[in-house]
Amino acid sequence: MLYAILCYHDENTVCAWSKEQDEAVMGKLMGIQQRLAQEGKLGPVARLMPTTAATTLRKDREPPLVIDGPFAETKEQLLGFYLVEVAGLDEALAIAKELGDANPGGAHEVRPVGYAHMGDPGKAITS
Repeated sequence: MLYAILCYHDENTVCAWSKEQDEAVMGKLMGIQQRLAQEGKLGPVARLMPTTAATTLRKDREPPLVIDGPFAETKEQLLGFYLVEVAGLDEALAIAKELGDANPGGAHEVRPVGYAHMGDPGKAITS
């Protein structure tokens, strides 16, 4: 089964980390990612830019409204995600717990994926 693991955290906390703190957390996460990739369980992984870089399209009116920033004010923001292919929910939760151990605080939402278009895995998307 394909699961999305959505990573939430207080953006102000994460953005306040020193370079050393950020590198330590990312190093731990990379170790988990490398293992999952070797096991053939890891799909796309993304670390999102801060919500200050976001633009939202609100479609509750005509014409739709384009605004800067995220749609809702929340205490935790979506900072990134993992797509994993595992046997079931228990295995996806075990991965989420491991990610949580590597990245203290925040929350990980585990959600089954109903459809995914994987694109061309040999083609990198660059900014």
